[in-house]
Amino acid sequence: MGFADVLDQVGGFGRFQFIHVALLSIPGLLMASQNLLNNFTAGMPGHRCSVPNRTSLALSHNVSLSELSDAQILQAFIPTADGNVTEADTETCPDGWTYEKTEFLKTIVTEWDLVCALGPLRRMSQTIYMGGVLAGAIIFGGLSDRFGRRALLIWSHFQLATLGTCTALSPSYLAYCILRFLTGMSVSGVILNAFSLQMEWIPTKSRTVVGSIASFFFTVGQVVLAGVAYSLRDWRQLQVAVCAPFYIFFICSWWFSESARWLVLNRRSAEALKHIHRVARINKRPEMVEKITLEEGDAYNFFPTRDRFSTSFAYYGLAMDLQKFGVNIYLVQLIFGAVDFPAKLGALMALTFVGRRVTQSACLFLSAIVIFLQTVRTALAVLGKGFTSASFTCVYLYTGELYPTVIRQTGMGFSSTMARVGSMAAPAVLILEDVLPALPSIIYGGSAVLAGILAIFLPETLNVPLPDTIEDVEEKWTKDKGRQLMEKLRG
Repeated sequence: MGFADVLDQVGGFGRFQFIHVALLSIPGLLMASQNLLNNFTAGMPGHRCSVPNRTSLALSHNVSLSELSDAQILQAFIPTADGNVTEADTETCPDGWTYEKTEFLKTIVTEWDLVCALGPLRRMSQTIYMGGVLAGAIIFGGLSDRFGRRALLIWSHFQLATLGTCTALSPSYLAYCILRFLTGMSVSGVILNAFSLQMEWIPTKSRTVVGSIASFFFTVGQVVLAGVAYSLRDWRQLQVAVCAPFYIFFICSWWFSESARWLVLNRRSAEALKHIHRVARINKRPEMVEKITLEEGDAYNFFPTRDRFSTSFAYYGLAMDLQKFGVNIYLVQLIFGAVDFPAKLGALMALTFVGRRVTQSACLFLSAIVIFLQTVRTALAVLGKGFTSASFTCVYLYTGELYPTVIRQTGMGFSSTMARVGSMAAPAVLILEDVLPALPSIIYGGSAVLAGILAIFLPETLNVPLPDTIEDVEEKWTKDKGRQLMEKLRG
């Protein structure tokens, strides 16, 4: 008897699955905040050199400083030594910086003066955070396949809560980056383990809807981030606001049942049966459930990794530099979050009726086209963000369905690693705007086109039970290839 049959016997998608999915999805409201937080905590306010507190030429002539331009103020307080020179040397601001407080009150930029020569450190902090997410994908992916999903999820919630809130107490830029790196590691642990626990307790027929609905929590989280960031314009307060709730999620995570699929594949059938009995009781079904016997696997399937890199690369290339659009940053964040609703609804319909392969390829191709055509910059960037978001919805579901249970977390960890490489590279590519303004769009769009082509060659998983062993995957691939060959011969 397959595990899908066992799930049907204990109630299919019943009360347990509803509570299980809800508790695993709610943290998604703040997971988007973790990835996009840098837009606000590292926001770049308007700034200029501070004016020294002493009598000046301007004051002696009763001229208000507010009536002078920045260039006139600098000329008055830092005059050139020789009036005949055509271009003076650039000098640092000896009296520090003055920052506008209309959009941000305090950010790490104003805290540690990350402007001018130190300006690149602002984007570097996001790259370091994504490096932590990458490291977490590598570490937690392998550990979850060895020690289980539930234990690693509990630990990840605790690590995110403690280190995330401690980040708000950072005394220096170095300490901030270290804590953000460690927080990023825990973000991977939460996302990977929560997704696997969801999918491995959900019946096949409910998987598409559940996976898509769970992704809506990330979308709502982007809208929530805009409101929270607008209300809390001090980066330390904002940091605490998006991390402290994970203490509650840490407590709730003790309720989860370990994946019975994983337990059986690790020769812990008796323990798996206890969890299945628990599910049956919560779903108000008889506890007469037969034990599952599955084979173990010892190989890997790395096909989804290319799509994860390109999707993440294009997504964060659009989402991580909101100030470039020249519009109120809180409004742009709200719009970027809201566009995901129709995008993911469209993805849900396509995933249900068309299939994973076509949906994934189409989303990547459409996002590439829109990125290439960013003439009306903000409007098309919003559309591009929507298509890449739809692609994200598909790729998370698709990746989990392609890997067998025995190595699902390791495989998803590797795929997530490639996604983080893309998200780390995305901010760095923006630097190429100084060379050629259109170059970042060409690179982002080109990666999406390449991934869209590769996605065409992946097997379809619509309404197919989750594979548990390597043999299941090989058998599925063999059948698909055999069927395609027969169709060609008949044609």
